[in-house]
Amino acid sequence: MPPTLASLVHHSALKLTVRAGEDRLDVPVRWAHVSELADPVPYMEGGELLLITALKLDAEDPQAMRRYVKRLAGAGVVGLGFAVGVNYEETPKALVDAAQEQGLPLLEVPRRTPFLAISKAVSAEIAADQYRAVTAGFAAQRELTKQALTDGPEGLLSSLASQVDGWTALYDASGAVVATAPEWAGRRAARLTADVERLQERPAPASSVVGPPDNEDRVELHSLGTGRRPRAALAVGTAAALGTAERYAVHSAIALLTLTTERSRSFHAAEQRIGAAVLRMLLAGEPDHARAVAGHLYGGLLDAPFRMIVAEAATRAAADPADPLAALAETVESAAARAGEPVLVVPEGERLIVLAPDGGAAVAACGEYAAALEAERDPAGGDGDEVVVGLSAPVGPIAAAAAYKQAEQALSVARRRGRVCVAHEQLAAGSVLPLLADDAVKAFADGLLRPLYEHDATGRGDLVASLRAWLSRHGQWDAAAADLGVHRHTLRYRMRRVEEILGRSLDDPDVRMELWLALKATSVGG
Repeated sequence: MPPTLASLVHHSALKLTVRAGEDRLDVPVRWAHVSELADPVPYMEGGELLLITALKLDAEDPQAMRRYVKRLAGAGVVGLGFAVGVNYEETPKALVDAAQEQGLPLLEVPRRTPFLAISKAVSAEIAADQYRAVTAGFAAQRELTKQALTDGPEGLLSSLASQVDGWTALYDASGAVVATAPEWAGRRAARLTADVERLQERPAPASSVVGPPDNEDRVELHSLGTGRRPRAALAVGTAAALGTAERYAVHSAIALLTLTTERSRSFHAAEQRIGAAVLRMLLAGEPDHARAVAGHLYGGLLDAPFRMIVAEAATRAAADPADPLAALAETVESAAARAGEPVLVVPEGERLIVLAPDGGAAVAACGEYAAALEAERDPAGGDGDEVVVGLSAPVGPIAAAAAYKQAEQALSVARRRGRVCVAHEQLAAGSVLPLLADDAVKAFADGLLRPLYEHDATGRGDLVASLRAWLSRHGQWDAAAADLGVHRHTLRYRMRRVEEILGRSLDDPDVRMELWLALKATSVGG
């Protein structure tokens, strides 16, 4: 502990006597300061023991002493030392009464005790306290290092919580709680997710002091990582502000966790390189080789149905297209880590490819991430920090190449429709008609049907309507003619003209399909 007025009073060599404020002797003393100024307040910082002889004070004037002591107390002076046997043989009653009235401890200093001795005693106790704090800090650092090496981040958190007499929590890059110590702190830590997210928007290292809504405790938040984007965060909750020894322990924990985080990044980069090789083997139709290379790295991911996710930056011209993909990767990996499920994440240029268990937490997190972006998206467009995601159907390792194609198809549809995420099942379950709104399809349709529209524009017949009716009736002449209100011979003549103008035979099913889709494409969107 730092020196207190009580420790100075009990110092046998100083022989100090308490004249007022006996119930406030436990306050810490930051320094002992000598001043004979009538108003020393402008030179006080708070926490001082002020030593005086009343050389320039009328210490027997009650009004003057009230004003003097009141200003000292207001400035944060924690005690007043009055030397007797210099200007006054005993402590004046006016000074004692004023100190009692303000609750300011008043210590009588005998003539044989020089002020320098008091200053030395305060300095010695401060130095001893700092030495104890440094020694305790080194001991805490050794213990934290030991726990980090033997039990990992969880052991480090538990040791730190014990040393600060509070609780600790570790958050991942998405702001989700990874671990807490003790376990009961989980609910408190979860309430700080928004504060952690705000902290991680700032470049590392960053810190802030916050508190839960109910003000249960004081919480310090510290970002972890050396890059521009923090990789994790540490929360330390205590009943009061941290002391010097506790501060050393927290700083040691931050250094160790940052080291662990950066080391994990190196391992993560190596794992991604292995993942890229495994993915290439899967796409090449070599699942057995992929399993051999992966070993136990991805658990049972390659032995059970998985989904393939292909994501791209929504806007190619974005200033940093890797950022939204990195955020998606962190979201998926964090969800998989919390659920204890394997996941393969491979950044590939401006794309991100993910293999995740069907029905697992990673796929669900991807969907929630996309839904959140969809809800926040500017209807006018122009958001450069979004992603577009395509999701395959569940497949096994032998069908990885097909899954990749499915995900690419879904991604293409998502981009055309202005969606954040489209799953392959949605393509199969929906109608093909919305796909015909694509500009390339409409251009093909306009080019194919233009000769018929130009013919009809001359007023020599209604070939387009006749073709539509005939195709809709599957080539049934009587039914189609009835729909048009013409004789079937007239309809036959018109279909021959269609064949002549287009240079195609309506007996060919591919031609009939192309014409029908062209007619539909010209009607989509107006």
